Amino acid sequence: MYQYSPTVSSDAAQGSLSLLHSAVAELFQALNESLRDERSSALEYLRRAEATLGGMNERVAPAAPAARPSLARWQIRRVVAYIDANLGITIRNRDLAALVRLSEFHFNVAFRNSVGESPHAYLIRRRMERAQGLMLSTGMPLCDIAAECGLADQAHLTRLFRRVVGDSPAAWRRARVEPRS
Repeated sequence: MYQYSPTVSSDAAQGSLSLLHSAVAELFQALNESLRDERSSALEYLRRAEATLGGMNERVAPAAPAARPSLARWQIRRVVAYIDANLGITIRNRDLAALVRLSEFHFNVAFRNSVGESPHAYLIRRRMERAQGLMLSTGMPLCDIAAECGLADQAHLTRLFRRVVGDSPAAWRRARVEPRS
């Protein structure tokens, strides 16, 4: 028969490990008995192991939730400034991650935890805000505004604008800009 023996130096962990040792020993005993066709003995050992493990769960305090990764203030400022300065060009997540010296995966997670939205969603929202500003302050055609905001064409602007703002750019502009005579 297999014998399990824990080796731990900490006295605090020793109590929990001895309970675990007891439960594991009960399970092995149940397995050995079931292999010998003594079903009633196997069930009794399994019940005792279950009781031991159940009692152990009550004694062990739940682990504290892991800290969520986030960006430092300087990292947020650097990324936001870069995005605002470069709304007219293609901006990739790997470029933003390199700005703050993180892997792309860790940057995406930390950015979402810090800002509340993904880097891509933040970029799209900022581009739509810029488009709104240009529509209100200039008479530029929508195709030029789309290019100025780093979008492929007016259809791309319209699709994203409708998703973010809830209205088409032309209708939004008409509702807010006085007709010029």
